[in-house]
Order: sequence, then structure tokens, then C-alpha cells
Amino acid sequence: METTATIRGEIARYLQEHGLTITQFAKISSINSGSLSSILNGNRPMSMNQLDLITACIGFSEGHFYERYIFECIFHTTPDWRRLGAFLQRCIELDKLDCMQLAARMAMENITYAPMLFELAELLYNEKNYKAAAVLYECVAESEKFQHSERLALCHYRLFLQRLSDNQESNWRAVVLFEPYIERLEEAYQLDAYVELINVNGSLGQWDKVNDLAIRMGSKAMIRYQNQYNEYIGNQPLVFYILYSYLARENSYGERGDYEQALSYTRLYERPDWIKDPTEDECRVIKQFNEWAEANRYLFSILAGDFSILPDYVKYIESSEDEIFVALCHIVLAANRHRFSVEYILERFKQHFIYKPQKNQISSINVHVTLNQYTRLLAELGIYYLNAKQQNRGLSYILDSFEYSIRIKSDNGMLRCMGIFEQFRHAATEDILNRYNELIRDVQKLSVYAWSPVV
Repeated sequence: METTATIRGEIARYLQEHGLTITQFAKISSINSGSLSSILNGNRPMSMNQLDLITACIGFSEGHFYERYIFECIFHTTPDWRRLGAFLQRCIELDKLDCMQLAARMAMENITYAPMLFELAELLYNEKNYKAAAVLYECVAESEKFQHSERLALCHYRLFLQRLSDNQESNWRAVVLFEPYIERLEEAYQLDAYVELINVNGSLGQWDKVNDLAIRMGSKAMIRYQNQYNEYIGNQPLVFYILYSYLARENSYGERGDYEQALSYTRLYERPDWIKDPTEDECRVIKQFNEWAEANRYLFSILAGDFSILPDYVKYIESSEDEIFVALCHIVLAANRHRFSVEYILERFKQHFIYKPQKNQISSINVHVTLNQYTRLLAELGIYYLNAKQQNRGLSYILDSFEYSIRIKSDNGMLRCMGIFEQFRHAATEDILNRYNELIRDVQKLSVYAWSPVV
């Protein structure tokens, strides 16, 4: 007697309970009676379509038997891709990713299925079904035996992109997991992967790493450019990656306070005369980098304490919407560092103190970079108003920064805000103090900060 623990057992039980013959059930379920008889006798596995028809006829929800189907009908013998592929597609349609993952992991015990699972993952990725694609990429990556294969590297690259979020802690883990594979990527993906790594490391404040990655990317792009001239390798013209490597190195030195060295890289991307007969796309890239160079010259002068050029900088950013946010971040930082009043600038651009995604003429600005900058801007605004003896206003900005730091799990941001607030706790009103304590409770929910006291 077939146990009801199996799909066939469930069907037999249903027939018995409802007094149905195979022929009657076949008619109700729209399945050929001969096929149904062979299925019940264990002479043939059922297809996905037959399983769904039987499930609906018995009255269970779609996908009810899928986990059992994996063991009883796909892996009862050596699976064939026709049956396995159909099952995976149906799991995707029903969002039963747990069953899809189980089937994919079992399939990868036979490495010959790796190319087919990878191709399906790529199809899902291109259709923007990233969650399902990530499940398959993980299965292929975990089971791939050819550790230097380009397929393995691409799996890790796709997973790296999907793991990125507002959370700096998880972003750091994503970087650590992916970076060993970047040199194994196909050239079509490698330069864009370098850009992503540079951006994420920059948002994490890893400026030595940014410099190292920029050197490697710039060298690879220059070699390709010298050999291929105007060729596209990634999402941008080759010259973009060369100029971006200079910009990244400039940022690396600028963030560490070496403005003279930073400006030496500004000169390299400001007017790249070595680009001969630029295409329309290359002209667009050159124009954007030229504008960044002009903005950064102002920026580094102000950070060094030269506020005489501030009126010109303000006039410049008024005519360049894309530069306002970055300019404000550094103007407030410089004002705090050199105790200089910029009240009229803050009042003029106060509408830009609300977070929003940033863009430029080439593309959108990396969201991780923007969030990190915004968190720092709020903190610097808080410091600015605390220095101006506007304690309530200053502490409110500090708490705004604290809230964003918790959101992105920025260690430095949280510690910076807690340190500043404790220094000015005596000036906090009751409502501000209550808000601070609520945020501390949020911090305590993060395991690494379980020690933080609520006072």
C-alpha cells in the first residue's frame, strides 16, 4: 500500500476518500487515463503540468507538492534538464525560491548542470529578476570546481552587485567576498566592476584601497585604449575609466588632506589632450570631467582655508545643479575646520539639505557614496550650529545624522554622533534627549553595539 507521504499516495488517498476511479479522476483533472494509471503504478514520473493539474483537482494550493516532486520525480534517477528546467521555471513563477534552491543544489552534485543553471541565472538577471538569479548564482558559485573559470567570477560579480545595500556592514562583507575574483572576470565586465569596488570602498572610507584599485583600473584601461583606441569594453568609453582612475586617486588624497597631491591628479583628467579625435560619447565624458576639475579646484582651495574664492564657488554651483550637494558637504566641513561663517550660503541652499539621489551628465551617482556624504553633511551641519551656540538646532542635525548612520550601519557615523551629543548633552531639551535615547535603543538592537548604555 502506497504511503500518503508520497504524491502518488496522496492521489490514492483522495481517490479512496471520494470513491473515484482512475478514469473518473482522469476526466476531472484533464489528464489522460493511461498516463494517470502509469503515474499511480510508479511506471513513469509525472510532468510539471500534470502535477499542477492534480494539485488543483485535489484542492491544494499551487506548488503544494513541489518539495516532494524534487525527490520523487526529478532526482529519483539521473535528472534530465528538460524536466529540471521546467520545474525551476515554475518555481520562479510561483516565487517558491526555497524549492528552486533545493533543486539547484541537488543538480549541482553533477557539475555538467552548471552551464545550464548559469544560463538560466543570466536570463533571470537580464529580466531584472535579481532575487531568483542570485539563488542560482550562489548554487553555481558554491559548486564550481574550476576555480579560475570566468563563469565563477561572473557569478561572484552578480552576487556582489545584489548584496550591495544601504548597510555599510554588509557592503564591506560583499567587497571582501568579491574582490578576489575581479581579475578573473571577462574584460567586458572587469572595468565596471573596478568602478563599483572603488565607489563602495570610498563610501566606507577605505581611501588607501580606493587608490590601489584606481591604479589597477587605470593601467588596464590605458593599455586597452592604446591598443584599441575608441573601443567600448564596459558601459562607458575606455577613456572614462582612465579619467575616473585619476578622479578616484584625487579623491583618495583629498579625503586624507593632501590637497597638493590631489590637485596633481586633477590636472591629469582636466584636459586629456592625449585623446585624439574623440567620439561624441568621449566628448561627453571629457566635458563632465572638465567640469569636475573646475569644481574640485574650488573645493580643495576652500578645504585648505582659502575662503576668498567662496563667492566664485557659489556662483559656479548656482549654475551647476549637479555640484550643489557635494559643494555643500565640503563648504560646511571647511567652515567647521577653519571656524568661518557660511550662514548666507546655508540659507540660500537649505532646500538641498533633504536627501535625494544625485546624478551627473554621465550617469547617476553611486547611492552608497551619496548616503555616506549625506550622513556626514548632517553631522557637519550639527557641528556648525553648535559652534554658533544654536544648541537645539545643532543637536537636531546631529540626531538626523545619527539616524542615518544607524540606517546604513556606519560605525564611524554612529560613534561620531554619540560622542558629539554626549559633549553637549547638558544643553539638550527634553524632546531632543528623548529622541536621542530612542536612537540609542535602536543602536542596542544591532548586536555589535549591545553595550551602548541608555542614560
